[in-house]
Amino acid sequence: MTEIGTGTAATNSFRLGEEEFRKLSFDDKRIYLDGALPSERMDLIPGDPDGKKLTRAMPPQELYWLFKEIGAPDAMELLGLANPRQCLFILDMELWRGWTFLEDKAVEYLGYILKGSEEHFLELLPHLDFNLLSLFLGRELVVAGGIGDLNNDEERQTDWDYTFDDVFLIKFKNPECSQVIGSFLELVCRFDNPLYVALMESVSGEIDIESEEECYRLKSGRLADLGFPPHDEALEIYSRIDPATFTPNFDKVLLQTGEATTLPEIFLTGKTFLARVVLLMDSELFRMELNYLINTALVADQAHLADTEYMKSILERVYGYLNIALEYLSHGDETKGGEILAGVYLKSLFQLGFSIVLGLKYRADKLADSSYATSKALSGLKNARPRYYRGLDIDGVDGYREFREMQDVKNMSDFLVELRE
Repeated sequence: MTEIGTGTAATNSFRLGEEEFRKLSFDDKRIYLDGALPSERMDLIPGDPDGKKLTRAMPPQELYWLFKEIGAPDAMELLGLANPRQCLFILDMELWRGWTFLEDKAVEYLGYILKGSEEHFLELLPHLDFNLLSLFLGRELVVAGGIGDLNNDEERQTDWDYTFDDVFLIKFKNPECSQVIGSFLELVCRFDNPLYVALMESVSGEIDIESEEECYRLKSGRLADLGFPPHDEALEIYSRIDPATFTPNFDKVLLQTGEATTLPEIFLTGKTFLARVVLLMDSELFRMELNYLINTALVADQAHLADTEYMKSILERVYGYLNIALEYLSHGDETKGGEILAGVYLKSLFQLGFSIVLGLKYRADKLADSSYATSKALSGLKNARPRYYRGLDIDGVDGYREFREMQDVKNMSDFLVELRE
C-alpha cells in the first residue's frame, strides 16, 4: 500500500479492512484515503469513529467530486457529515444550470438534507441564503395572513393546505413537493421562528424576493472565492497558440492560496505519460493548480454540473490535452516531463494540447464524405471542441470520446491524409 506518512497520491496496492483502518491515526487515515478509490472511501468513512472529522477535512471541491463519483443517492451519508461550507458548495453546484435556478433539484436536495439528523439541519440552517430560500419558496407556495393582518374575502374562501402557527396560511403550488417543503417549514418554524416569519412575509407580500439574476450573482461570488473564475476569464484556456513555435518558458511561480485536493481516480492509474510523470512530482501546489484548471474548464464550457457524465468528459479533456502537450514536448522522457510540469503553467500546456487537436479540425473543415463512418469521424473533428471517433479504436464503438494522447492525434492525422488522397 502507499507508505503511511509520504503524502503521495499513488493508488493503494491493497485494501485495508474497516477494523484495520480504524486503528490508524487520524493523519494516517487521511493519507490512506488519498490513495483509495471512491467506492472504498465511501465504505470506510461513514462508519468510522472519525468519519465526520475525515469528511470535514476535505476541501469542498474534493468532497463534491467524491459525491458525484459515488452518485448522490448513495452518497447521502457524506452530505449528513459535511460542514455548512461543504454543503453550500454542493448546493451551489447542483441547484443551477447556467443562469437558471432548478426548483426540482432544490426540492431533491432539501429532501436529502432532511433525511439527516436534526442537529445537522440546525447547524446548516443559519448558513442558507435567505434570498435563495425566498426565491425558492415564492415559486412553491401561496401564502396569506400574517401578524396583525386580516384576511380578505378571497383569502377566506381559498382552500388552504396548512398553517404551522395559526398566523400564516399556506397552499402548496406543487402537491407532490408538499411533504418535503412542509417538513422544512415545520422545522424552521419550530427552531427559528423569526426566520420563518421573515420568509412567510417575503413570500406573501411578494416583496424582497431577490431576482434569479441576483441569486445567481451571489452564488457566482461564493464560487469565485473557491477558485471558479468568471466565464469570460475562463474562456482564455481555449486561446489558440502555434504548436510549431511554442517554447516552454519555465517561469512558473505558484503561491499557496487554497487547499490541496486528492487527485481523482483517473489520475491515479499511472497508465498515461502524464499520470506517470505526476506520480513522480506530485505536490500540494501542483494539485491546487490542476484543480483550478479543471474548475476553469468546467466554467468555460458551462458544464451542467448536475450531469456527471459531462463533468467526467470535461475532466478527461483536461487530462487529455495536458498529456498530449507533455508528450509533444517531452518525446517520452519522463524526467523532462517532470521539469516541464514543474516549470510551465498548466494553462499554457492545456492551450498547447488544445491547439494541436484544433489543427485537425481546421484540416477536417475542408473535407467531406458521404460514407457513414467517415462522416461521423469528420463530424467529431468539426466540433468547436474536437472529439475522437471511437470507430477508429480497436473496439470499434460507434461514438465519441476526448483525445487522450499523441497517438490519437497521429491516427486522426493519418486518417485525414488518406481521405484527401
